[in-house]
Amino acid sequence: AYEAATAELKDQNVIDPFHQRAYGVQAVNYNRDVDAFPLVARILHKITGESPVYQSPTDMGVNRVGFAIVDDEVVCRAACQEIIRRRFRYASEYTMGLVSKNTVDRVESLMEKLGTTIEDRRVVLHARRAAQEADRAGKGHEGVCCAAAVELSDGSIITGVNSEIMHASSSLILNAIKHLAEIPDSIHLISPHVMESMAVLKKDILNMRAVSLTLEETLSALGISAANNPTAHAAMEKLVRLRNCEIHLTHIPTPGDEAGLRRLGVNVTSDPQFPSKSLYPD
Repeated sequence: AYEAATAELKDQNVIDPFHQRAYGVQAVNYNRDVDAFPLVARILHKITGESPVYQSPTDMGVNRVGFAIVDDEVVCRAACQEIIRRRFRYASEYTMGLVSKNTVDRVESLMEKLGTTIEDRRVVLHARRAAQEADRAGKGHEGVCCAAAVELSDGSIITGVNSEIMHASSSLILNAIKHLAEIPDSIHLISPHVMESMAVLKKDILNMRAVSLTLEETLSALGISAANNPTAHAAMEKLVRLRNCEIHLTHIPTPGDEAGLRRLGVNVTSDPQFPSKSLYPD
């Protein structure tokens, strides 16, 4: 997981030669810590006047967290999930020109060694299936079908798709809190008057091409509706239960969606596809 998190830096886990030389014991450390140790040791000697302060980078305690692990199987599963999340992140960043293809290949090589695939992240297949079903049903917006899926704390999977009035992330979050609050799908959480006002603001006043609401805009609209709608208020209170949930999008989130998801505290991945055919989507 560490190597995946620093794939663009090409960091590696290595045997600490200083620790092995001092104690005759093998210990795993990071290549940059090992490379920098002679310099760090000299700096510490100049500061403290003691020599040596530490025998090895392992002695310095950065990797002592390993001794706090009480269930190795759980940690290994969590590490594999982090590697998968990193793979999706780098793939999207490569699509946007932020990292090289070598970075993506490096993480995929780690996944191959571990025998894990992107499908091991449950929400991935559910999101992709929802997008395919929406496409067959003629849904979506301007010829593009986007979908999103969330795995709630009880293990249930909720999906959402894009439309003319809201992004897939917006649809997903509203569907999720309806589920948590046990509110029927047929009930609208956001007042039609609020939706109409926001559409007028975006299209007629701000001259935006699309009126569909990003997640950040949807959360604001939900808060406004909750002031006079007890059902919307009950659903809004369930937003805190989404924290740390796993979400996958079939597209790279727009800035408004990304900001909303970040504020909710969820773990998000996305396929390296843009959510619009336009180079400059609203």
